Amino acid sequence: MIRLLKIEFKKILTYKVFWILLGLYFIFLTLGIFLAEFMINNMINNMNKHFPIPFAHITLYFFPDIWQNLTFFASIRFILIFPAIVIIILITNEFTYKTIRQNIANGMSRNEFLLSKLQIIFLLSVLITLILAASIIILGLSHSDTQDFTGIFRKSAFIFGFFIEIFSFMIFAFFLGFMIRNTGMSIALFVLYTLIIEPVIYFLLKIPSLQPNHISTYLPINTMIRITEYPSIPVLSKTMGFQIQDHVSFLACMIPLIYSAVMIGIVHWSMHKRDL
Repeated sequence: MIRLLKIEFKKILTYKVFWILLGLYFIFLTLGIFLAEFMINNMINNMNKHFPIPFAHITLYFFPDIWQNLTFFASIRFILIFPAIVIIILITNEFTYKTIRQNIANGMSRNEFLLSKLQIIFLLSVLITLILAASIIILGLSHSDTQDFTGIFRKSAFIFGFFIEIFSFMIFAFFLGFMIRNTGMSIALFVLYTLIIEPVIYFLLKIPSLQPNHISTYLPINTMIRITEYPSIPVLSKTMGFQIQDHVSFLACMIPLIYSAVMIGIVHWSMHKRDL
């Protein structure tokens, strides 16, 4: 496994776009984390102009709700797209520059090639999750009076839910990149499906006459980003009518993992059936 990682890191070091997109992702993630409270309070200020009884300002950074709040904002589709595009570039470049054929010719098996890419996705997911967790702890400790272990980590399960979200999101990107094998087309289809096609399908399926089995709940991207479905902000739940989520559902975590396993299985099957 270490040998495979060394091979992957040698490739990554030459990809300037990889580092640029990854840098942009961390910039947007940081801005989202530190500006989320400001943006919501600005929204409340605008709401107060239309209500006789003003809503109080909120804070996102109190333990234990900070785990839920920041994983929610870190799971916004637009932000998650950046690391997903990085994965698409990594896999499609293998076909563009014929490095996959070179690796196979040099003795790497097809299973090892697949494993090397999954290792990168896993490690990148772990890195992003750890950075988010560290940010949560730092902001929480600086804003909360709670200092006991139980109070700090009571909702920390949301960070594990976020790991599943970003891991499965990047697996979906890997799946499209491998099946299409063209960088531009893969990115275009991924962004189009994530930001436009699936939201439109979700909206149509939410129409009561077309909603007998709640199919919209099980659309792939929807299942991946809705592990943390809502932030823990009572004032918004009252005005917008959604329920406050107080835990991470086991079923909500399992569905995107099942999607991921199916997509990995299809890629594995395709690697042994299609010409590389």
